[in-house]
Amino acid sequence: MYRDKVISEMKKVFQAVPYGIDHTLKVLKDAEEIMEGENISPDQRELIALVAILHDIGAVEAQRKHGSMAASYQEKEGPDVARQILQGVGYDPIRTERICYIIGHHHTPAKIDGIDFQIQWEADLLANLEHMEIKNDPDKLRKYIEDNFKTSTGKRIAMERFM
Repeated sequence: MYRDKVISEMKKVFQAVPYGIDHTLKVLKDAEEIMEGENISPDQRELIALVAILHDIGAVEAQRKHGSMAASYQEKEGPDVARQILQGVGYDPIRTERICYIIGHHHTPAKIDGIDFQIQWEADLLANLEHMEIKNDPDKLRKYIEDNFKTSTGKRIAMERFM
């Protein structure tokens, strides 16, 4: 119900950063594939999809305020931008706070505290691995996948795509 509205709002934020839109849509697609394989409930799927759509939403504000889109700045600026978008579309305030928690820590694996966050982490890694040097070293890549992918679906996708 909220997915398309939030995608529309995300595109407005990223209009000057088209690769942000492309990356976000790849992460969303991978998150949806992981959710399907992990039999995530429809209720949880919507929240996870919204996290995927908004996970990097702080990048533009980070660049504006800090002159950088570094991970720490995205985590700092993302929750407020996401909260404004979610409030604007009428999303549930309690669930909004969960989404904002994940966005505010989405580059910090030590903060993963649930399947919703884990799926976001894995979907983002799947998109980012395409650009990481580690993909060229099979032994290191295998260990990286084992260490970072906890869902069987995410692990399977990573192995099929990169090994």
